Amino acid sequence: MSKIKFSDDYFMKQALIEAQKAFDLDEIPVGAVVVCNNQIIARAHNQTEQLNDVTAHAEMLAITAATEYLGGKYLNECTLYVTLEPCVMCAGALKWSQIANIYFGAEDKKRGFSKYTPIIKHPRCTIKGNIMENQCSDLIQSFFQSKR
Repeated sequence: MSKIKFSDDYFMKQALIEAQKAFDLDEIPVGAVVVCNNQIIARAHNQTEQLNDVTAHAEMLAITAATEYLGGKYLNECTLYVTLEPCVMCAGALKWSQIANIYFGAEDKKRGFSKYTPIIKHPRCTIKGNIMENQCSDLIQSFFQSKR
């Protein structure tokens, strides 16, 4: 029996579902999933307002959930799908986790890690952006437009 290989779009859609949860809670709509062996092992969305914690970004919460699931601190066989380019804090945490791949949707032109340093990643980590970029950007933009 062959194993189904899900696409990057499939997993990014799952991250978008998480981002929509954040949107519905009046959080900045960023969602993330961690995938290992073609299976989602962690899901998270921004909860900075809900938890009153500036570090409660989707990526940070997803890292914690994934390491708890795996029973270890390294994610060297995992891929993070996140709807927005990680900030420097999240990129640093992802580097320490030794995550294998970081795939993001929309670029964060104001706070994304690449604005500050393009090399904040583990040497074996692959980074790929612009996956379902329009859908990811649209959700963020509609959130901030509703705040104006």
